Amino acid sequence: MSQRLLYVMDPMCSWCWGFSPVIRNISQTYADQAPVSIVLGGLHAYDTEPMSDDYKTTIRHHWEDVSTTTGAVFEYAFFDRKGFVLDTEPACRAAVTVREMDKSKLLHFYDSISRSFYSENKDTTDLGTLKLLATEAGLDADAFQEQFESDVIKETTRNDFKYAKGLGVTGFPTVVVKETKGEDTKLALLSGGYQPYDSLAPIIDDWLKHGLRENSS
Repeated sequence: MSQRLLYVMDPMCSWCWGFSPVIRNISQTYADQAPVSIVLGGLHAYDTEPMSDDYKTTIRHHWEDVSTTTGAVFEYAFFDRKGFVLDTEPACRAAVTVREMDKSKLLHFYDSISRSFYSENKDTTDLGTLKLLATEAGLDADAFQEQFESDVIKETTRNDFKYAKGLGVTGFPTVVVKETKGEDTKLALLSGGYQPYDSLAPIIDDWLKHGLRENSS
């Protein structure tokens, strides 16, 4: 039987930014027993309208809540931007691109997108920003761009969004446990929304020891 953790997220989701140290800790601790696979959720994918003042106010409140709860660092100068379109598809597609190029770099790369957007006020909807992050991750920038702009990666990204919806995920971050034995696969929710590592680790330990109950699906 194989056991795996599915982390459904968006690199431009503020609660995912707050959850970043938690999933990094989980990934390191359980790498051998239950490796983490990232599924991109597309929080605000394909948005086309610039952020209104009311929208910015709502988002700012989210950031403040995340900062208070998790200690995550935010750069509030972001809200001085004019005409910014909060489309998270490019950031998600960049993560998919890195997953296809070198899966071992994905968690670090996703973290770098979040850090750049939230703590450094970088435009992570911009290809130039994403190429720079890919280079910092040790990838070839031109190869990254070629794959990022390909129809295959665009379709793969859309499929991630569809898969996340098919799992019943309605918010991020979400962690799902997955067991596979032969052709039989079982899924169960581990965490819907932010939880600290100390709350999740005992649940993961119990799952790894006893497996999912028969009513899991």
